[in-house]
Amino acid sequence: MKVTVFSSKPYDVASLSQVPDTIDWHFLEPRLDSDTAKLAKGSEAIVAFVNDDLSAPVLTELKSQGIKMVALRCAGFNNIDLEAANTLGLRVARVPAYSPEAVAEHAVALTMMLNRRLHRAYNRVRENNFSLDGLLGFNLHGKTVAIIGTGAIGRATARIFKGFGCKLVAYDLYPNTAFNDDIGGQYLPFEQAITQADIVSLHCPLTPDTYHLIDAGSLAKMKKGAMLINTSRGALLDTQAAIDALKSGQLGYLGLDVYEQEGDLFFEDLSNRIIPDDVFQRLLTFPNVVITGHQGYFTQEALSAIAQTTVDNLNAFHQGQLSGNELTKA
Repeated sequence: MKVTVFSSKPYDVASLSQVPDTIDWHFLEPRLDSDTAKLAKGSEAIVAFVNDDLSAPVLTELKSQGIKMVALRCAGFNNIDLEAANTLGLRVARVPAYSPEAVAEHAVALTMMLNRRLHRAYNRVRENNFSLDGLLGFNLHGKTVAIIGTGAIGRATARIFKGFGCKLVAYDLYPNTAFNDDIGGQYLPFEQAITQADIVSLHCPLTPDTYHLIDAGSLAKMKKGAMLINTSRGALLDTQAAIDALKSGQLGYLGLDVYEQEGDLFFEDLSNRIIPDDVFQRLLTFPNVVITGHQGYFTQEALSAIAQTTVDNLNAFHQGQLSGNELTKA
């Protein structure tokens, strides 16, 4: 079976190639869009990533090129038109879970970096500046952390914060008893959770209901000077509202591994280019903002798990079976 992999980097080639299989891989560095979809001609399936365009026009073009399956090598699926995929008879499968600890640990790493100003301290010491002025942090012990979304990643994050001695509250449309019974957290309505929290960490999927879940109104209800961490999906946060809250001091810290318009930025080396995104550039001017380029998932264990599940999904399709990770009825 020939499979075209879009948005492939050297680490994707290595991880997928290391899984024993009989797949004829065709790795492409360009992202999938209406112009590059034709490059999949001759394949039975494609593998796509978080910022690939899987809108109805692109899916229609893929179908015309003979594609029968779309394998997402990620958990999120907000970038694909599932209704169009069903109409076209395309099978779609994802990687629902790979290494929740990878993203959870990154969320806590962002928290610690912001709290103890490690990014600023690192640069100071390299310039032989050992002053501690402006580097004052706070103890995590005893602070209240709101986990918004208590799936596998949210619960993994909660367990780490529990180890610091934090009080845990959460909001989720579908509460998980493990958060109460095993972790010792408490579910609250959304507004109550973010109002009580010193740190708010986002771990929910992007859906029409969660789009700009954190907006100007939500930010105004948070504790003055609270910390917000987003390692989930960029559009959960109204970025302009966050900038306004940072300027007023209402938001004390912001840690992002995702960004609303990251499709034009992340996973590429743009160090020799001018970035025209004024909103993103404004974020970079704040000393209490840390941004990483969607690397929360990027561990050896996570890449191996993603590759294995992706191959399993493709093999199930090729054998006329269901893998259990399907998003469509095709």
